[in-house]
Amino acid sequence: MSTKFFTNKSNNSLLKKFEGVFKNLPNIHNFDALVGYFRATGYFKLRPYLENIPEIRILVGINVDVILEKYHSLGQQHIIDPQETKDEFIKKLKEDIQGADYSKDIEEGIVQFIKDIVDKKITIKAHPEKNLHAKIYIFKPKDFNEYSTGSVITGSSNLTESGLGSREKSNYEFNVELRDYDDIRFASEEFELLWSESVDILPVDISGLKEDTYLNDKFTPFELYIKLLIEYFGKRIEYDPTNIDLLLPDKYKRLTYQSEAAIEGYEKLMKYNGFFLADVVGLGKTIVASIIAKKFVFENGYHSKILIVYPPALEDNWKKTIKDFHIDNNTYFVSTGSLHKVLDGTNRNYPNPNEYDLIVIDEAHKFRNDTSNMYEKLQTITKTDRRIPGSNGDTRKKVMLLSATPLNNHPADIENQIYLFQDKRNANLPSVKDLQAFFQPLKDEYDELKKDDILDIDKVKAIFDKIRDKVIEPLVIRRSRTDIVNNEDFKKDIEEQGIVFPKINPPNEVKYEFDDALSVLFDSTITMLTSMDENRNPVDGLGFYRYRAIEYLINEEDRKRYGDVTSISNRLSAIMKTLLVKRLESSFYAFKMSLSRLHRNTKHMIKMFEDDKVYVAPDIDVNKYLNEGNEEALEEKINDKGGNNQIYVAEDFKEDFIELLKDDEKKIKQLVEDWKKIDYDPKLDKFIADLKSKFLNKKNNHSGKLVVFSESKETIEYVSDTLHDIGVNKILTISADNRKDKFPIILENFDANQEKADWKNDYNIIFTTEVLAEGINLHRSNVIVNYDVPWNSTRLMQRIGRVNRIGTEADELHVFNFYPSDKSDNQIKLTNTAIKKLQAFHSAFGEDSQIYSQLEEVGEAGLYGSKLKEEINETLLFLQELRDFKKNNINKFNQIKNIPKKSRISRKTSNVDSFINVDNASITYIKSEGHPGVFYKTDETM
Repeated sequence: MSTKFFTNKSNNSLLKKFEGVFKNLPNIHNFDALVGYFRATGYFKLRPYLENIPEIRILVGINVDVILEKYHSLGQQHIIDPQETKDEFIKKLKEDIQGADYSKDIEEGIVQFIKDIVDKKITIKAHPEKNLHAKIYIFKPKDFNEYSTGSVITGSSNLTESGLGSREKSNYEFNVELRDYDDIRFASEEFELLWSESVDILPVDISGLKEDTYLNDKFTPFELYIKLLIEYFGKRIEYDPTNIDLLLPDKYKRLTYQSEAAIEGYEKLMKYNGFFLADVVGLGKTIVASIIAKKFVFENGYHSKILIVYPPALEDNWKKTIKDFHIDNNTYFVSTGSLHKVLDGTNRNYPNPNEYDLIVIDEAHKFRNDTSNMYEKLQTITKTDRRIPGSNGDTRKKVMLLSATPLNNHPADIENQIYLFQDKRNANLPSVKDLQAFFQPLKDEYDELKKDDILDIDKVKAIFDKIRDKVIEPLVIRRSRTDIVNNEDFKKDIEEQGIVFPKINPPNEVKYEFDDALSVLFDSTITMLTSMDENRNPVDGLGFYRYRAIEYLINEEDRKRYGDVTSISNRLSAIMKTLLVKRLESSFYAFKMSLSRLHRNTKHMIKMFEDDKVYVAPDIDVNKYLNEGNEEALEEKINDKGGNNQIYVAEDFKEDFIELLKDDEKKIKQLVEDWKKIDYDPKLDKFIADLKSKFLNKKNNHSGKLVVFSESKETIEYVSDTLHDIGVNKILTISADNRKDKFPIILENFDANQEKADWKNDYNIIFTTEVLAEGINLHRSNVIVNYDVPWNSTRLMQRIGRVNRIGTEADELHVFNFYPSDKSDNQIKLTNTAIKKLQAFHSAFGEDSQIYSQLEEVGEAGLYGSKLKEEINETLLFLQELRDFKKNNINKFNQIKNIPKKSRISRKTSNVDSFINVDNASITYIKSEGHPGVFYKTDETM
């Protein structure tokens, strides 16, 4: 069936039809096109067929509604203005050129189009008052009459790539070709009428297109470099401290680096739904977060609700700061262990999760484990959509994660925290969309690395370098003190405020030695505690069977009640084993106390078997009741609780379990008796010997204040009591039991931010557990002693942060670490573990100083994982350079700012004296809407 109609199906596009007409219709002299839209980007497809056509006219419609709307808004009558018509046409043409695909064919076509107009090969007019929706293409010989041949095509296709059908996925088009004389004549008359009403687009109007678009090649490389910096830094260039300072309460210091963090943080918060504020300890993260929160309330509306999640130790500080910022009426506070109150639904003190707009999580590293109940509750809160959309229509909650130590041990630490505000498989990061697929191979590689006894810092760095580059950089704000003092604006600011950043000296090793007898006992004890075969079963050592009861239950239903009983039993026994070794490293006194408790608890379990009443109650402190001899109350408690809390009889367990228990009890009893004979402690002796000569030496310790950390409450009490006995006074001992009561005394004696009139010297030495590792200032002291190695190496950084704070008067900080002895270290590998974790953190986030060992990479090529340290500092330097250029060359800055995007320039390297060859490659910066941009290094052969 023959038809004059055609669509763009089966490769039967308008372009193909044009090709057929131009090739087969003889003597075409005139080509007239009337189109609603014209795109210069489609011209290159049509240009070959127009080469030998003498007269080409294109009549284009413009968006008249835009012009009419402008006059209507001004209350004026629309009078046709030819210049206005030209401007609207040229504006759309520029937009077309700027939005064109980056293609050699398209670009050459655009350049040819401009040349054809300038050379008057084609003539263009724009109609000033009609929205032209018709599409008419007329092909005629020179003296067209009823006896000559011609053609007219009309339908839906515009003179664009999509209309021509030159794209792979083009619009559905429906057109018709007519060759009757009357049809062609009618179309020609209509075209001539509209043409006579239209405005000429002259060559002079078009000639500026090249200069006003990315086709301009008159820019200098330096101008394009400045344009790159403008695009990269965006709003950060326009930083004006007075704006953000309006959010600060009067009594707070105006610090430029905090204001900058607030500006950048707010931008990240809105772009990615969350970010990490990870400045090193002591730079004022609480203040920065409060500035951002207040700005959020201003921008989002005064109905905004904020939820602050914090460790209990930080409650007072948060409530005071939020009140100072006058957003306490918008803010709710909940401790990390009370998140259930927010999810309760019936708790009148907390709105439902969907009511909150902004969630601020302090010490966010506590939520690094996605299997914990606490994490699950928090993620439910952060991922529940907001009931009232934000001012931008967004229903996603905004989340701020505050932590100087977001990474503790494993790539999963940072991954899980990101999932509090980003989706696993649909992230909106510049370089990573599927976070789960990105992290999994890195986690697997790190797990393999952990198995190696020999520490490979380079491999650790390589893993976290990748995480840093792809994930951490867009989501994290982190500045070290080095960054602050290396930035002229920041440095000037802190100097005017009288703020001092002390130098952190490399950590000092404090090692102690055993005599021969103690070495033998120490070695045999370590062997007893830790020896196991390849399947992790004890070999001639303790099995910690007191904590493996559920593994020896016979009935399958009973075993299912507790889940994977073998795995749980292994974990519990491993925890007890590690705890005992750590106590042994902490102090002999703490070890003896822990060993005695293990002995007593194991005897309790044996007695339960003998009495044929075996209490297995994970939710109840069974030993507490047994120690008090209150078995009736225990049984009543278990019956009330039910579930996992059960009373079994001896025959419910495998026959060998009681024998294993008794064997454990004999070994523990022997250890207790052996250690009772030890009435001296080389570690304590070393501490006492170094107390005055090193820790309180006036050369290093001008204030005479000393901070000593230990994981064990029994250790700090033991050491402080011993010091009292030998005449050392003014000692304050702090644990979870007395922290709240002693808090005012701690501030008066150790917090340099207190008014000097309130300073006291009732105490000069403070012994503390991890309870003071966060949420308090101890910076009247500049010396820290780590009496033992914390299980969580992040604590090492947090401990130092207590004295490394704004307001210190010390020029230098000194850290003394008591190292584990070689024998125990070979078993538990605490030193190796600590260094591995700290290096992972350095590589990912960067630090100012060595924390634990001088084996850690530090300095200019170290703490930011070599690359990050330099990158962060250089970023600040580039930003400063741009601001200086703007300040000194405002007119030139504004001119460069208007350079079109996609602009490029090149120079022959032989003509450039200071050319730096970057691995024979080109550097390309690509920025898309909603993303800060990505740098690519491409091989010059590509």
